Amino acid sequence: MAASQPESILATDVGSTTTKAILIEKRGDEYRLVTRGEMPTTVEAPWENVMIGVRKSIKRVEELIQRSILDDQGRLIRPRKGDRGVDYYVSTSSAGGGLQMMVAGLVTHISADSAHRAALGAGAVVLDVIAVDDGRSTSEQITRITQLRPDIILMSGGVDGGSVSYLAAMAETIVQANPQPRFGATYKLPLVYAGNKDAADIVDSVCAATMDVHVVENVRPRSDVENLGPAREAIHDLFMNHVMAQAPGYGELMKWVDTTIMPTPGAVGHIIQVMAREYNASIIGVDIGGATTDVFSEFSGTFTRTVSANLGMSYSICNVYEQAGYENIRRWVPFEIDQEGLSDWLSNKMVRPTTIPQTLANLILEQALAREALRLSFEHHRQLARKVEQEEVSVVWRSRKDVMKSSYGTEIIDLKKLDILVGSGGVLSHAPRRNQAALMLLDAFQPEAFCQLAVDSIFMMPHLGVLASTHPEIAAEVFDKDCLVRLGTCVAPSGPGREGRPALKVKVTMPDGSVVEETVAFGDIRRVPLGVGERATVEAEPLSGLDLGEGRGKKVTAEVQGGQVGLILDCRGRPLALPTDDRKRVEKLTAWIEAMDAYPIEVVRRYQEESPIAGAQGASARQEKGGKRDGLLARFRR
Repeated sequence: MAASQPESILATDVGSTTTKAILIEKRGDEYRLVTRGEMPTTVEAPWENVMIGVRKSIKRVEELIQRSILDDQGRLIRPRKGDRGVDYYVSTSSAGGGLQMMVAGLVTHISADSAHRAALGAGAVVLDVIAVDDGRSTSEQITRITQLRPDIILMSGGVDGGSVSYLAAMAETIVQANPQPRFGATYKLPLVYAGNKDAADIVDSVCAATMDVHVVENVRPRSDVENLGPAREAIHDLFMNHVMAQAPGYGELMKWVDTTIMPTPGAVGHIIQVMAREYNASIIGVDIGGATTDVFSEFSGTFTRTVSANLGMSYSICNVYEQAGYENIRRWVPFEIDQEGLSDWLSNKMVRPTTIPQTLANLILEQALAREALRLSFEHHRQLARKVEQEEVSVVWRSRKDVMKSSYGTEIIDLKKLDILVGSGGVLSHAPRRNQAALMLLDAFQPEAFCQLAVDSIFMMPHLGVLASTHPEIAAEVFDKDCLVRLGTCVAPSGPGREGRPALKVKVTMPDGSVVEETVAFGDIRRVPLGVGERATVEAEPLSGLDLGEGRGKKVTAEVQGGQVGLILDCRGRPLALPTDDRKRVEKLTAWIEAMDAYPIEVVRRYQEESPIAGAQGASARQEKGGKRDGLLARFRR
């Protein structure tokens, strides 16, 4: 089946809260999305069988297309027979929290970082990274490992032929902690060993009695080589064929699919890699969810994925507030908000995570928080997206806390070379105006030079990612035609500038041959209408010492694609800096909102007079009482 070209394809994503099914069919000479269905996931009590949610989501698709996919016994009709059934079925899963792992290594910024990237590339959420030099005592590490309930432990460390003593000590630490798996009372927790090959027998002898040990090639066989593939493959195989086999209903689901079930984040990463090759482009993709934010990048053939496990827009929204801080959130809000009002709003959002903003003020506040979640997640991603260059230093360690530390590699993310920025997740994909999604991506990632912006229309990147493992050409076609919503192209010169001085001069030759000329001042943003499917030639000259990727002041000519937002001339500076004075900051935000047509400007101006996000008694009343309420997280901890 995998070698042929199926004409009717069913794909499901078994998420932690919802199971989503999509139907792709060949219509004429092209493959297109037909419809989608969504129902709650049924992995927990009282259902405890994922197949209930899978069948219900498929039933929803049946209702929409008015034909049968399942037979009377609830079995998949395959291959398609006339107007009944489908030819091919694939699935992804993140139910039960997805693939959760713990990583153990020797040096945090060398072997442990390599293992961390291997786990992330396999689609895992990394619960913690234990290393000899992480600053924790052995007893603290044992306590931490015991508290975790990972699906798999990945252990690494040392180059092939190096010392084995500290690897033996790390193995002893893991065994003493006796970590228990999430699923299966009699199930042995898998340990993937990807370290110095000379220590493999020692690790196996120490751990084999209580753990299921799998030895693979070293993730760092030499100090200047990183080899992540074997560890990733072993993790993926163990998770789907052993770990998830213990979860309720997955045994039946694995019999249904025509190819291996992929963890949802791994599938999203796979489609990003496929499209980087398809477009021959550097791509950054982000998926911002309720509990986590995943960032993916592909630059010069190097793929990186990171998970910010506590940055999300519902369950983890208070962590966004705690990590970003009140000032960083309010800087994106073009009207007055006070800390009590923000805390009250966040309290309700966390308690009722499925609610959506009821007013424009709530929407603006939610999108301000999204900017910070995206910014923090991208900063985390840049720390791990590095090339291996520096040798691991061999030293005689006097104690576990006396480990020589070294900087690790060089960053591979170059925003001047970023071709495409893709956003996914409810706050981006379901923004009431596409202009809002574009502005959130610009503010959080701050792309430079020429960059296309897009969002995932209905979150089908996971489905297409697993489909791409067997039929990449079909997945690529549907991704381009039905998944991507093209927002347009951003032209953004980088460098510091002086407010109001000319920053960018452009000449745009439109599809009909007409010419639009614009000169944009530093600190401003402007749009030129250029629709979906339209292309224009842009001659851009950065002024006042700014740079468009070819050097300060050098002109750049490029063909750009349009989209629902158009051509965006972003001269707000890189890095983007907001005025510190509140009045000037609000004026600048208002000007950007109006230029981008992000929100109804008359409502924003009314909010500037009313202060719609305020505590019950208002800031002035609290000041008269002479006290402030406790911080949000402190109130929840009590």
